[in-house]
Amino acid sequence: MEELKRRLQEEIAALENELRIELPREILKARAHGDLSENAEYHAAKERQRFVDARLSQLKTRLREISMIDVSKIPHDRVGLGSTVLVLDIDKDERIRYKLVTSEDVDVAKGLISTSSPIGRGLLGKQVGDSVRIQIPGGVREMEIIELTTIHQAAE
Repeated sequence: MEELKRRLQEEIAALENELRIELPREILKARAHGDLSENAEYHAAKERQRFVDARLSQLKTRLREISMIDVSKIPHDRVGLGSTVLVLDIDKDERIRYKLVTSEDVDVAKGLISTSSPIGRGLLGKQVGDSVRIQIPGGVREMEIIELTTIHQAAE
């Protein structure tokens, strides 16, 4: 969590610098060229300014949300944020390891899935031995939880 907060704060700082220092300079420079109706540099800088402002708003909202996560309320014996889960895909007779992460840290190729993804949502709150049927875009998958390491166990 702390690593994610740090990355969000760094991106916020960089965008705030761009919004408050770099873009106003570019806009002033573009204005000096005269007619704004046909000034591509001016329009590009203004468009970037709108984008940066919107992205800053998103990042600040996400940072607030992340800051409000109370790790002590994540279950010690059930799948939750930060859990690593070994499942048996019953249809494929294949073992797959997933780690449930925030949407910013998703990397499906590495088994890092979001708690809001179909599989992540299907596993949340389950325990070792539970079987789950999960609706995914390709159909329904049935999985059995074989092994679980919660965020609390991983921190120990």
